[in-house]
Amino acid sequence: MKAMLIQEYGANAKFEVAEIAKPEVKDGHVLVKIEASSVNTVDTMIRTMGAELPLSPATPALLGMDFAGTVEEVGEGVDDFAVGDEVYGCAGGLADLPGTLAEYIVADCDLVALKPKNLLMREAAALPLVAITAYEGLQRAGIAEGQKVLVHGGSGGVGHVAIQLAKYWGAEVYSTGGGEKQLELIRELGASAIHYKSESVEEYVEKHTGGAGFDVVFDSVGGGNLLNSFDAAALNGQVATTVSMCELDLTTAHFKGLSLHVVFMLIPMLHDHKRAEHGRILKDLARIIEEGGVRVVLDENYYSLEQVDAAHARLASGKGMGKVVVDL
Repeated sequence: MKAMLIQEYGANAKFEVAEIAKPEVKDGHVLVKIEASSVNTVDTMIRTMGAELPLSPATPALLGMDFAGTVEEVGEGVDDFAVGDEVYGCAGGLADLPGTLAEYIVADCDLVALKPKNLLMREAAALPLVAITAYEGLQRAGIAEGQKVLVHGGSGGVGHVAIQLAKYWGAEVYSTGGGEKQLELIRELGASAIHYKSESVEEYVEKHTGGAGFDVVFDSVGGGNLLNSFDAAALNGQVATTVSMCELDLTTAHFKGLSLHVVFMLIPMLHDHKRAEHGRILKDLARIIEEGGVRVVLDENYYSLEQVDAAHARLASGKGMGKVVVDL
């Protein structure tokens, strides 16, 4: 089968076209003909950082985590899928799990679900990593009807799903953005937009919560921005983040009695830990999407498998809006 491989990691790493063996189905897995994949920040990190990240595959590396496609073969012990099923999932591209920048993948059936019927393959392929992340973060933060929720980075991959899920679960949602295009998308998704470059945390907390703070802060920016999340959170509030590889002063979190939830959705793949939970989340997300609760925002550009270098560059540029997808 055709695949795009990385022979050597680094800032100038390039994908190369290769012919590799088509994988064989095994017990508890499904063989999927991939029709689309998508690019996530972690993919670009692996490509450039290599061995600096403990989750990077050995080279030559077959990257790519998200996919949507059609089941071609079912392994022993698989009861929930049949040949011809259209599925989506996040099941490879790290450690010893071959990725999705290829024509086929053998995926653990616990990491897969039936694709939402109302989505195109390329739309479904954009979702698994970011949607599972948003779902897990909000659920762990105890999302509930009537809460005031702040989403940092609401025009990004994770953020645009977090806005919609928070609204679906009955919250009053606010979100930060740094430019008019981002703010416009945030408004389209149903959240009150906050221009973080022109409004201070203190100003927007006062404006939107009367100074009390937000019940839940979902921070898809993370790092140093977590200090803004602590400042924006209510007393005994909940903060969920996707980026916490940093050193921070937790004084504000202490005196507010905040709970911090770190979401690292790759754990089930890396450690074979509670993988079925990802399948369950994807199944529930499909139901929510089919009800109209979440729509997918895709970047305007189209990329073929051979153009994956350009797809990575698009995501890294920060100029894209929504998820960058690679069509097979």
